[in-house]
Amino acid sequence: MGFIFSKSMNENMKNQQEFMQMNARLQLERQLMMQNEMRERQMAMQIAWSREFLKYFGTFFGVTAISLTAGAIKSKKPALLIPIVPLSFIFTYQYDLGYGTLLQRMKSEAEDVLETEKNKLELPRGMITFESLEKARREQSKFFIEK
Repeated sequence: MGFIFSKSMNENMKNQQEFMQMNARLQLERQLMMQNEMRERQMAMQIAWSREFLKYFGTFFGVTAISLTAGAIKSKKPALLIPIVPLSFIFTYQYDLGYGTLLQRMKSEAEDVLETEKNKLELPRGMITFESLEKARREQSKFFIEK
């Protein structure tokens, strides 16, 4: 009788462990999907911001370029055209970010860094561990107790 009861308990425990493992996996998958969704939304906001900024900066750049060109022609001072050079770099960068391939190039470069330069991604003092967190928590709680 005891053998049958313990066998049933072992099966129930095994089923419970499988259920808990399945739930943990499902929770992890949901967390990963949520993090990816948040990342995609943040990237979409960055692209949208860049496009909106480009509209205003493009207007500023156009008016400035026309004004400086007209001023340089009228006053016969070609030095007035110099500010157009750095402004054109900013305009080109913003255009590339909003409508070009800058994000794809950045993604490719990031993948290359992950594959070939892993040592540059290491945290100072290494990976955070439970023990290091507990040590810091204990030190902080002593600090607050002494006050």
